[in-house]
Amino acid sequence: MLEFDNVSKSFWTGSQRKVILDRVSFRVDLGRSLGILAPNGTGKTTLINMMAGLEKPDEGEIRRTCRISFPLGFMGGVIGRHSAMENSRYIARLYGLDPDYVEAYCRWLCNLGEYFDQPLGTYSSGMRSRFTFALMLALDFDIYLIDEGMPNSTDVEFNRKAGSILKERLRTTTIIIVSHQAEVLEKFASSAAVLVDGQLHMFDTLEEAKQLYDYQAQG
Repeated sequence: MLEFDNVSKSFWTGSQRKVILDRVSFRVDLGRSLGILAPNGTGKTTLINMMAGLEKPDEGEIRRTCRISFPLGFMGGVIGRHSAMENSRYIARLYGLDPDYVEAYCRWLCNLGEYFDQPLGTYSSGMRSRFTFALMLALDFDIYLIDEGMPNSTDVEFNRKAGSILKERLRTTTIIIVSHQAEVLEKFASSAAVLVDGQLHMFDTLEEAKQLYDYQAQG
C-alpha cells in the first residue's frame, strides 16, 4: 500500500510559489493500478519522485508498506562513468539480488551489444532509458512507478519485449503511471486520477478522469 495523508508540496519559482499538492490524501492498494492524468508543468515528475521517496513533502505524511520502484527513467541510482554491466551488478547488490542474474537479464532486454560494457556517459538518451527500464524490471517490486510511459526507444525489439513483460507484470504487481496523454494510461491503469490546481481527483475509470481532464484543458 502507498498512502498520502494530507500532503502538501510547493516550490518557489523566483517570482511566485508553484503549488504541486495542496493537502492531498489518497491511497493506492496493491492489485489496482493507477493512471494519473496531469498537464505538462503541473508537477508530474515531482509527484512520482515523492511516491518513490526521492523528494519529501512540505507537510503531511507518505506511508509505504510495500516495495516501490524508482521511477522509470530515473538515473540518480546509476553512475555515468561505470558501464551498464557494472551498474547492474552494483544495484543488484544494493537490493540483495544475484548480480549474475540481474546483469544477464539487463543484457538480454537492453540489446545494447558491446555498449553494455561501455560507460553510461557514452550512451544516447534512448540507450540510457532502455537500460534503466531493464534494470527496473530486473528488480522485484510491488509497485512500479512510470513517468510518461514507455521509454522513447527506436529499438522495435526492445519495445516489444519490454511491453510484453510489463503486461505480464500487471497480473502480479501494481503500476502507477503519470502522463499528460490519456492513451498512454489505457494499457496499464484500472483506475485513474487527474492532477489539477494542486488537487488529485480520483475516479473509478479512466473514462471519467478523461472527462474532467478534457474539460480543464478546454477551460
